[in-house]
Amino acid sequence: MKYRNAALFVVLATVWGSSFTAIRAGLEFFPPVLFAALRYDIAAVVMLGYALYAVERWRPVDRAEWTVVVIGGVFLIAAYHVFLFIGEQGTTSAAAAVVVSLSPVLTTGFARVLLPDERLRPLGLLGLAIGFVGVVVLSNPDPGNLLATRTVSLALVFLAALSFAFGSVLTRRVDDDLPIETMEAWSMLLGAVLMHGISLGLGESMGSVTWTSEGLIALGYLSFVASAAGFLIYFDLLDRLGPIEINLVSYAAPFAAAVTGLVFLGERPTVITAAGFGLICCGFVLIKREAIQKELRAARSRERSGE
Repeated sequence: MKYRNAALFVVLATVWGSSFTAIRAGLEFFPPVLFAALRYDIAAVVMLGYALYAVERWRPVDRAEWTVVVIGGVFLIAAYHVFLFIGEQGTTSAAAAVVVSLSPVLTTGFARVLLPDERLRPLGLLGLAIGFVGVVVLSNPDPGNLLATRTVSLALVFLAALSFAFGSVLTRRVDDDLPIETMEAWSMLLGAVLMHGISLGLGESMGSVTWTSEGLIALGYLSFVASAAGFLIYFDLLDRLGPIEINLVSYAAPFAAAVTGLVFLGERPTVITAAGFGLICCGFVLIKREAIQKELRAARSRERSGE
């Protein structure tokens, strides 16, 4: 069983990490927000079909459940992907993945403000600060040109991570019993609709799409593999590993983004990217140190029980 979980973890990290490369590749052929909307048109249909098959309640039934869907659709899908897809136009796959890996750190920060039962101790606050420093190091802003393309692009990706973290905490404030598969499916559907509206507002159109095999491969990979298959693996691992271990996917994904970006797009990771990633990881460890220690003790206990 432990080998199965480890294998699925590696697969998920690879799939989600390489999705940043697929986004970067597809942006050559699709307007950014329309690209994100089309991705979730397909993914929403697949996930809704899975919810119909896998869970008893395939649609929300009360106000609390619809509230969770709206939060998910607005923040976890629409806002996150609008900022991410626009931002990735001016940066590398690896750099975008590193900034997004800040999401667990930001989630803890928002939880401190919005969830009264969750508070950060001094070391946790230090970890939060180190995580932010990591993003600043990664962006390496030029004081004389703060509107440089790369700086603005990474700022937009940071807003994507911020949106995802904020939405994640907001969903925890709502008392609902909606299966996560159902929540994801309907959030994807709502998010796709919202992104189509934003795309139209930005003047994007299907006429500006360059239909090529490369673009369709990128769209198909993001829709079926990264979104549909990726989330199904995520659900499975979430039940088996818990939220702490599954959060580590965020820190494995940048490696996959760096490798696939180098192989398929010729992107070369920089020392600055590595330094920013290292600081973000340190921040995460400081914030989650007690939970990590607890998980390590539980893992040792399981190993001894299996001997």
